Amino acid sequence: MTYETGSDRGASNQTVRTESIDKRFTTRGGELTVLSGVSLSLSSGDAVAIMGPSGSGKSTLLNILGTLEKPSAGRVLIDDQDPFTLPDEQLARFRNTRIGFVFQEHHLLPQCSALENVLMPTLAHKSNPDGTQRARYLLERVGLSDRLDHRPAELSGGERQRVAIARALINSPSLLLADEPTGNLDRTSAETVAKLLLDVHREEKTILIVVTHSQTLADHIGRRWELADAKLVTQ
Repeated sequence: MTYETGSDRGASNQTVRTESIDKRFTTRGGELTVLSGVSLSLSSGDAVAIMGPSGSGKSTLLNILGTLEKPSAGRVLIDDQDPFTLPDEQLARFRNTRIGFVFQEHHLLPQCSALENVLMPTLAHKSNPDGTQRARYLLERVGLSDRLDHRPAELSGGERQRVAIARALINSPSLLLADEPTGNLDRTSAETVAKLLLDVHREEKTILIVVTHSQTLADHIGRRWELADAKLVTQ
């Protein structure tokens, strides 16, 4: 089966930028600064691994980039648009169509087949009328063309994560975010998922940002940034 990618459909150059992002939380002990002055800029085809100690704010940064949390200060611009200026319903649509998520836990619906799980992001806003064809293509691309009707319980951990990658790509997002995507996998499955994630990112020309503790996964990605003491050090 063949299917055109986002780049084949003539998508314009995609970008993500942050301008001096701060994130603060109020705790019993006072105000806690998790992110301070975080600025970054990436465009179509870029990939970066963000590393740092536990509690350094890596997942918080990913949640802000994914529009799941609002920064305390600063701006996020995805394709030159600040999504946090949108009303809630439009923000949900923006997130669904522009951003793909891959988490450590696959979050597949147990009662649904692999194909149905991949199609889930197309249902909320009827965002992809050609979704079934693309879902079949993506499952074939991640090596699961013979698992379309299998439910998560009938798949291995690595296969479930491959379904999650296909689901993240169903709406041809500008931005692909992955939070410890190989954290729950054995070494062989982790290598397979890491290689696959990079391959499909290159084919789709997404912007890929991966939060990880895995040196092996970071080595696969190549470009690496460090988050510590609320600051992002880009290299």
